[in-house]
Amino acid sequence: MRSYLSLIPISAKVRRRQNRMTLLCIIFAVFMVTAVFSMAEMGARMEQARLLEKHGSLSFQELFSSEMGQSLILIAGVLFFLILIAGVLMISSSMNSIVAQRTKFFGMMRCIGMSREQIIRFVRLEALNWCKTAVPIGLGLGIVTTWGLCAALRFLVGEEFSEIPLFRVSIIGIVSGIIVGVVTVLFAASSPSKRAAKVSPITAVSGNSESNKKVRRSVNTRISKIETALGIHHAASVKKNLILMTGSFALSIILFLSFSVLIDFVNHLMPQSAAAADISISSSDGVNSINNSLADTISSMEGVKQVYGRRSAFDIPAGLNGDTTLSGTIDVISFDDFDLECLEKDGMLQRGSNLSDIYGNSHYALATWDRSCSWKIGDKILVGDEELEIAGLLKHDLFSSDGLTGGKMTLITSGETFARLMGETDYSLLMVQMERDATDTNVQAISDTVGNDYRFSDKRDEQTGGTYLAFVACVYGFLAIITLVTVLNIVNSISMSVSARMKQYGAMRAVGMDDRQISKMITAEAFTYAFWGCVVGCGIGLPFSKLLYDFLITEHFSYAVWSFPVSLVAIIILFVVLAAVLAVHAPTKRIRNMEITETINDL
Repeated sequence: MRSYLSLIPISAKVRRRQNRMTLLCIIFAVFMVTAVFSMAEMGARMEQARLLEKHGSLSFQELFSSEMGQSLILIAGVLFFLILIAGVLMISSSMNSIVAQRTKFFGMMRCIGMSREQIIRFVRLEALNWCKTAVPIGLGLGIVTTWGLCAALRFLVGEEFSEIPLFRVSIIGIVSGIIVGVVTVLFAASSPSKRAAKVSPITAVSGNSESNKKVRRSVNTRISKIETALGIHHAASVKKNLILMTGSFALSIILFLSFSVLIDFVNHLMPQSAAAADISISSSDGVNSINNSLADTISSMEGVKQVYGRRSAFDIPAGLNGDTTLSGTIDVISFDDFDLECLEKDGMLQRGSNLSDIYGNSHYALATWDRSCSWKIGDKILVGDEELEIAGLLKHDLFSSDGLTGGKMTLITSGETFARLMGETDYSLLMVQMERDATDTNVQAISDTVGNDYRFSDKRDEQTGGTYLAFVACVYGFLAIITLVTVLNIVNSISMSVSARMKQYGAMRAVGMDDRQISKMITAEAFTYAFWGCVVGCGIGLPFSKLLYDFLITEHFSYAVWSFPVSLVAIIILFVVLAAVLAVHAPTKRIRNMEITETINDL
């Protein structure tokens, strides 16, 4: 052996099993960055082709000044930053645990003359050695994933993605993947390498650097039992490990909360409604002049799935809450039963709304709403000589371009209630949803039936369902990968933390601590990380989520209002608890299956 650095490949082979999680973290970081930047480049090429076709020439400035170009740069930059942080935290946590288990090894190296600088260099080069395997795997996975996503967007989604390139290799994606792999490892190796350099030669005898620490005060057992108190003490005693483990939990929570905002952003940008029509038929004069028998005629035609209509009356004199002078005016729109059901399916109703009161010939109505409105659920509106009660509020005004009411109330009633109030049964608008296998011939037959008396619009090409699903699938896919790697990292880190204290657990068993108490101690340690992860994650993630919501959504959709994500926080807490439970299972099982003497002698 010419140099101490020759030990690096030997160590990698010997500790292959312990290094798996670290390799997986590097692969994950390289894979995600390669896929993100490759998809960004494919999107830029698609946008370049579109602009070239439109303008005939194109410069880089024109490409990146376009709305799509700027969005791609912003999204790619944010994801790069988040992946870099995630990679550093997870790799650092894994390497710290590895260093903790190898205190005897580093102590022996110090005994035979290795300096602290050489230890630091050894750990960093050992980390870079993992890149030889992890980076090519990550690059390969990123390229293949990009090909798969591009093919899915082109052949399954279509629409504006019909020109996205296939089977192209992105140089930007590859270079970005390599850079993030190496940079992440170097950042992550900084703290563990310094920790390894601090191991003194005398540690070679004990094999556990924590045994040299002075005990300044005993564990507090007044609040909890000794095993629980010891578990909490183990988690809190090593500050760096506590920060890294808490950071792993917290980062996942922050990502969850942040990416939920992206889902909301897509929902506002490309709103999907269960009542979206493939065909609309409107009156030429804007009044209720479409014969109601036309709806029955069209509903019986081939290829038709659903037919529903609306009636409208504008500037109707009305009085709110006891105003008998009818000093105000309102608009009244009728919805058929299917249209009303879709409001609830689409989540358009505010909490406390009672949709069941609206159906049939009733004295109830829904009202549009925004933050400037004074009316509320339960208010009474006098329309002519009849009084209607507001049974529910919409989250915004469906009938305005900006979602705001402008101070004017619009009531939504059932068809029967509208006919009683206004004395009209004909429609101002008919909407038709077609079956999935409907043909152009079916649509033409409907057009022929409508004739020239009304305006006929074929809106099938305006549907954005495929694009919406593509964006949502990408966001959830990213979250799924983040979740998987985070759980694996937490499980692996706690498992290695247990391995680093194996002699302590052996001593505890030798003096009478049973397997149940050992399990409770490890559980307390895991849930300490989980608790502080939730506190830090929610403490940072919720304000950041609101900030992101205001920047992306409220600034462009003035009717949108951020609300505390109760269901999302509940899911996060459930995820954290499950991750902690999974993290405890393997180490406790391993300790139970080991003999006491074997545990004590384990190094």
